[in-house]
Amino acid sequence: MTNESCRRTATDAGVDWDAQAAAFDDEPDHGLRPPGVRAAWADRLRGWLPGHPADVLDLGCGTGSLSLLAAEQGHRVTGVDSSPAMAALARAKLAGRDAVVLQGDAASPPVGERRYDVVLVRHVLWTLPDPERVLRHWRTLLRPGGRFVLVEGVWGTLDPVGIPADRLVALLEPVARHTRVERLSDDPELWGGAVDDERYAVLAGV
Repeated sequence: MTNESCRRTATDAGVDWDAQAAAFDDEPDHGLRPPGVRAAWADRLRGWLPGHPADVLDLGCGTGSLSLLAAEQGHRVTGVDSSPAMAALARAKLAGRDAVVLQGDAASPPVGERRYDVVLVRHVLWTLPDPERVLRHWRTLLRPGGRFVLVEGVWGTLDPVGIPADRLVALLEPVARHTRVERLSDDPELWGGAVDDERYAVLAGV
């Protein structure tokens, strides 16, 4: 993915995702179509998710690319996306897997009393108006011993948007027992090319 296309995606928080859904997977790190990109994300997920079958809640799942990788690794996946078109594409992508896709708000997902081993979120938390409150709510969706897997970043130079890693770690302090930051900017396979902005994952146990 070029830096320009990443900035365009990141700064367009008011985008009509239903209208964008059909072309969403054209970006290498969205659709994970290039074999190298797909393998790179699969390897990262293998390290981030439990080594045994677990219940994974993928919030803001988009077209379900990460949900599919998690399901392929033996996990039971619930995806949530606010866009009906995105959710429909995710359901098609996950057909036949141990997975369900719900339409709803990532900040307050419609999962009722269900609890999960992992809350997985990529490039969503920074768009939400009160991330501290959202993290507190997401914490209630995790079982004891569960974990957050949060992939975020800071995009752009003149008017950067996103969440710096140190700020996200601070936001997690009230709800997590320990955190670890994994830098992702220097792995071009994840993005389909070299990038020069801040991209990272925070792994946080509760």
